[in-house]
Amino acid sequence: MSKKVISLLTVFTFMMLLCSFVLPNSANEKLEGNKNIERKIVYNKKKHSITLSWSAFGSSGNYTITRGGSRLASDFVSVGSTSKLSFIDNKPNTSKYENYYKVSRNDITIIISLENQIFGDNMYFYDRKHEKAETARNEINSQFSSIGGLGGANGEWTTKRQAYYFKPNVNGQTYDVGGSGSASSAEANSIELGFYSHIGGLGKVPSDVKLGAIFTRPHLSGGANATCTFWRSVENVEVMRDFSWTVSQSTSARRLLIESTSKYISDIGNTNFWGSGGFIADAHYTTSRPNWGGQQQWYTRNTVFPSGSGVMGGSYNMVWQGCVNSPQANEANSPITTTPIIREKPFLFIGDDGEYKVFVPAWQKDRVGVSWSATDMGKGEIQDLIASWYVAKEGDTDVEINAALKAGKNIFFTPGHYALNAPIQVNRKDAILLGAGIASVTLEPTEKNIWGCIYADDKDGIIIAGLLMDSFNSTTYQVRIGNEGANADHSTDPILLSDITCRVGGVQSKNIQIQASMQINSNNVVGDHFWLWRADHGSQKGGDARWKRDRCKNGLIVAGNDVTLYALFVEHYQEYEVLWLGERGRTFFFQNEPPYDTPNQASWSSQGGRVDGYAAFKVANSVKEHHTIGMGSYAVFTGTDGNVNKKNGFEIPNSPNVKLEKMCITRFAGSGNIQNVINGTGGSTATGAKRVASYNNGEGTQPFDEEFTLPNKESYPSYISMEK
Repeated sequence: MSKKVISLLTVFTFMMLLCSFVLPNSANEKLEGNKNIERKIVYNKKKHSITLSWSAFGSSGNYTITRGGSRLASDFVSVGSTSKLSFIDNKPNTSKYENYYKVSRNDITIIISLENQIFGDNMYFYDRKHEKAETARNEINSQFSSIGGLGGANGEWTTKRQAYYFKPNVNGQTYDVGGSGSASSAEANSIELGFYSHIGGLGKVPSDVKLGAIFTRPHLSGGANATCTFWRSVENVEVMRDFSWTVSQSTSARRLLIESTSKYISDIGNTNFWGSGGFIADAHYTTSRPNWGGQQQWYTRNTVFPSGSGVMGGSYNMVWQGCVNSPQANEANSPITTTPIIREKPFLFIGDDGEYKVFVPAWQKDRVGVSWSATDMGKGEIQDLIASWYVAKEGDTDVEINAALKAGKNIFFTPGHYALNAPIQVNRKDAILLGAGIASVTLEPTEKNIWGCIYADDKDGIIIAGLLMDSFNSTTYQVRIGNEGANADHSTDPILLSDITCRVGGVQSKNIQIQASMQINSNNVVGDHFWLWRADHGSQKGGDARWKRDRCKNGLIVAGNDVTLYALFVEHYQEYEVLWLGERGRTFFFQNEPPYDTPNQASWSSQGGRVDGYAAFKVANSVKEHHTIGMGSYAVFTGTDGNVNKKNGFEIPNSPNVKLEKMCITRFAGSGNIQNVINGTGGSTATGAKRVASYNNGEGTQPFDEEFTLPNKESYPSYISMEK
């Protein structure tokens, strides 16, 4: 979402620009990427030798080979020369992953390593044992400034994806280059993390990787408006100096140790010091309490703060769940004592044997505080990456990924743009899809895949995490969890959906129609941070053209029972943005804006045309038990005829066990209003922000009964055999 409407002039001024990054090189050599020259590396564990091979390049002379301990090592040493297209290193460094080879001929140099062969070109690894402290910071910042594309120097609409992984520190070293002041200042020497980028620590606990300062630079209003600072993440590191996470939706900060922080929102620019929500979880601030400053809303889970209970910024809807020393409750702040059920997101790390592993945290109930300690990574299962996982790289197809799932492998998506001609089908118990670097699973503009990005069957323990679903083609769903009519009990091993983004529109030029971005049919599903977004801006024409071109009825439909959601962001869909049909549902934090581009009231009315607009959060009249806390819906009717309103922000049945708490509505822009908070009560945004502390079997008008038509099994593609 964007609180600043981007003009058409701006939209067409910028061009989408993809820049590939080139490794540091001397003045007389040209480094080539993997796409230009074939290369292979084989490690012989018994002999502790490494064999390199490559396709021919250069015009004459021998190939010279040098070796460093990491890709950007300070010193590469000569290990040999050959006229052949292969070379054996019989005395490599002890760790097989600490062998990076430069093969040179004439003025061309290629890099060969096991890490590149396993993870591809979009994952960058750093090793303080072999590199200077400033090496990683300089490389990441150069990528930030060079990606380009519409939306500023950090590339809002680029298809480039990248992840930066830091190996554990050794002998007291850190990755901190030194500096002072808040992270946004030049003196801080911060790492600047841009669009579609991820920072990950490869240690067992956050303190194993010590970084200096991290800053996410907004690109609107002179660099102070963060309302379009989307799609980036950081996890499992310690920030030693300043963590200025100046972001809005689809931004995830997890499993962090933050030693010092000066502020949370940007202190640069001269206007619009604001952001529009974000997510932080499983983090520990040790020395100072952060300030969310101009954030409109924010969700914070299982985070420890220094002592105190004073406010920490925020305007409308701040939810603090399972936190230690959270702010006191007031009209904007909602502290919730515990997190009733949670499983933290899996993450990549290096095990004691020097091999790459994935840690899959265990389920926990009624948790307070973080899942880890200074010496203990927490309860969970360690899986060997090579043995148990298929590492997908950009260019892999749905056929290859589905075959790996069927063979019993979990899927690690390296950063990239994955084009699908059929859904990824998760059809077995405990299967995991884990994305890095905001990996994008995309329906290509063909007529073949009109069913969706991911279909998960009704199985125990499935995990889907860290993925962005895009649609360049019409589809039934983008994500579907459980078949229609699913009724299995997953209470002992629930399904986890973590850091999920669904995006409708923004870039494609053809007309598309989608029924729902996500439908949850299974019972006992836990969602930990969603942004479901029908784009309000992009590289294509907006207004009435967007209303007709980017069609999607619902952001989320919940048909399963006992579904628990944390940090639910859903925006701009054309009918009910969240439609809840299952029993005993719970949502902790909800954020919404209605569609900007509704052309007129006649085209946007619900309940048989009797009610203006559609509620942002709709609990069906058939539901007997439901509970949600911390809800915001904000009117921005800018693409209309000036006479479009929404009757209710939220609608629920007047039932003894259906309860919504801490609701807020207001108007940010445009002439239209949300006329009531809930069920015809609470007041209109025409006279400012309105709040309702609690609504439970109240005196408001219950919505009209409706029959909701959902997709059925006949909508499946004939070539996909969905397990029953």
